[in-house]
This record gives sequence, structure tokens and C-alpha cells, in this order.
Amino acid sequence: MSTVVGSNEPGTAVVQATQCDVRAELGEAVERWKADLLDLSHAIHADPELGGQEVRAAKRVRKVLRKAGFTFDAVQPGQPTAFSARYGTGDVVVALCVEYDALPAIGHACGHNVNAASAVGAALALAAVADRAGMTVKVLGTPAEETTGGKVDLLEEGFFDDVSLAMMAHAAASDVVGGTSLAMGMWDVLFEGLPAHAAASPWDGVNALDALMIAQTAVAYARQQLPPGSIVSLIVTEGGSAVNVIPDRARASIEMRAPSIDQLRIIQDKTRRCLEAGALASGCTLQVTQHGNDYAELNQDAFLSAAYRSAMEDRGRRVSVDTAPVASTDMGNVSRAVPSIHPMVGYEVRGAAHHTAGFAAFGASASADLAVLDASFGLAAAACAAAVDPVERERLVRRTAG
Repeated sequence: MSTVVGSNEPGTAVVQATQCDVRAELGEAVERWKADLLDLSHAIHADPELGGQEVRAAKRVRKVLRKAGFTFDAVQPGQPTAFSARYGTGDVVVALCVEYDALPAIGHACGHNVNAASAVGAALALAAVADRAGMTVKVLGTPAEETTGGKVDLLEEGFFDDVSLAMMAHAAASDVVGGTSLAMGMWDVLFEGLPAHAAASPWDGVNALDALMIAQTAVAYARQQLPPGSIVSLIVTEGGSAVNVIPDRARASIEMRAPSIDQLRIIQDKTRRCLEAGALASGCTLQVTQHGNDYAELNQDAFLSAAYRSAMEDRGRRVSVDTAPVASTDMGNVSRAVPSIHPMVGYEVRGAAHHTAGFAAFGASASADLAVLDASFGLAAAACAAAVDPVERERLVRRTAG
């Protein structure tokens, strides 16, 4: 079935292309860049860097993009390990989000080296057809997904304002499309009181650890009244320095998750009141500091998801459709602003779960390498499917034109 692809000039049809022709060219491009993509994945995997510190990973990605003829925008993101690069001048602007942060002590236990290399691979494949398909390929280096949410910062700085659709794939144990994620917020909490000798004059002290324990108990009781699917996790990070001294400082970290950003606000309100209860009962002061950005729930675009699934099945993969929420991601915030996909691309991990050393061990395996190449193709094919479909193209162009 032939479809009309618009040129850079509005309303001008310049290319007749079949899906098979486009997919064949994308597959050839992925194969052409195979060595660079797998070298990139392996190098990032072997050299893990924490969120906001991904200096070497970002440099490696930029090197590959320069080799492929991408240029870097005059205005760059404020974060030092973020970047914005592009290829082509078409009116359908496809953003590939490149994640490359690791986890403390266990390295790439969430597979972000696979995420990064597959996003770059999709960008390189799309560059091969960008001019004829009327596309601009935009690559965004998006740091700190595991911690502060770099994509939210890029959103607020305007780097998605000209984007028609956004995409990335995430490493997993199996291939899944259509899933959502939980909205999430994180706080750092500080209670401060007065120290005193715990035996000689405890009445002179104001116990900050008591404040934290009261707050933690209040949170535990509040869980019964939280919206279904809500999760509140709390750990004590400081609770005193000596058993014979009334603690004058207590710290905690709290993570709150909910099915939607609106429900997250409900949880945050209830949790804050639990914290305030601890401060009130003990006489301590309370300081709550937001840790990074709040993450919204993920809403994946139906057309792009179906196109990705079809392309991956062309590669011999069995891709399931599952709308259940999985963890949390700052790609959720992007998906509320721009039509987006964030499918899971699977490889052999022998039952290991995300965020474990076992999962990290498989990140540079032959199975993970195949996932990089297949996801590169799947993402690129999904973007092309939208660009060459007249109805979808109009939808996407209208978004940025309006």
C-alpha cells in the first residue's frame, strides 16, 4: 500500500513509499551502524556513571552522532550531561530520548546502556530516510532518570516544544508494548529538636527521632485511606549519634507512587500532614525538600505502539500488549506533552529483576546486543509509519504548528 509523504514545504507531496521499502532501508541502516551501536552499549555498560554525572556516556553518544552527521543545537540544555542534536529539516520532528545513568554499586542494573544505544540506533536509521520522509530527527541526551528526572528539566526548558513525537525503548526481560507507569514523587525530610543527656536530663531535650517515629507510624495508618494502587516507602537515613544523647536531628527519605499524578497529589498531602503530626507532637521543626522532579504516569500513543509492535514482529519477536503499570519514569511527563512510546525490549536475564546485580550482568550479552539492534529498528519503523501516514502526519504536524 502506497502512502504520500509530505516534503518540508507544507502541502507538497514528494515521495511515494511503501512500508516494506522503508523498513528495508531502516534495517540496512541499523546493520550499517551495528558495530558502532554495540560498541556504544558495551562501553556505557562497562563504565557506569550515576545520574547527573554521565560525562563519559554523553561524550560517547555525541561522538557517534557527529560521525553520522548530526549537528548540535546552538542552545543546549542547562544540565551538563544533557544535550540536543538533530539531523534533517522536515516538519515531523522525532525526538529520541537517550538515557545513560546507572545505579549506585550495581552499575547498569536497569539496562540504560541498552536504552541509550537503541535510541541512538533509531536516530541513525531515521537519518537515512529523514529528507525523503519529511522528518527532523532530534536526539536528546536525558540524564538522571533514576534520580531527579532529567526529561522534566528538558521539558521545562523547552526542548520538546518543537517535537511531534518522542520515543525510546527500555531494557527488560520480555517484549511489551502499551504499558503505563506509576506517578512518583520523592522527598528528603529533616526533623530538628534539642540535644540532652538521655539519662541525666532527658526532659531538657526535644527528640527528633521521636518526631520521625510518630510520622512513620502516622504514614502506616494513613495507607488504609490512600487511593488504590498507591505506595508510600520511607527509610530513616539519620536517627541519632549516640544512645545516651537525645537525638536533635533525624532524617528520612520518602518515595510516593500512585496510578496518576492527580492521585499522587492526594498522597503527598496526606503524607505531609503525617510529617507535620510528628513535628507537632514532639515540638520539633520540620523541613521537607523535594528530591528531583515529580514523575507523571506514562501514556503511550496507540498508533505508535501498534506500529512498533508490527515492526518488531517483522524481526521475529513476540510482543505482548500489557497496560499494567511498571515502576516509574520521567518519560511519563514527556508523554503528557507529546505523543510518545516507551516499549520494553526483552533479552535473556535468567529471571533477574531490574535494579539487581543479576540484571546488570546480562547488559552486554549477545541477547542484549540483539535487543539494541531490534529496538533501533522498531522505534525507527514506528516513527516512519507515522510520518508516511497522511492522517497521522497531519495530527503530528498540527501539534507543533498550533
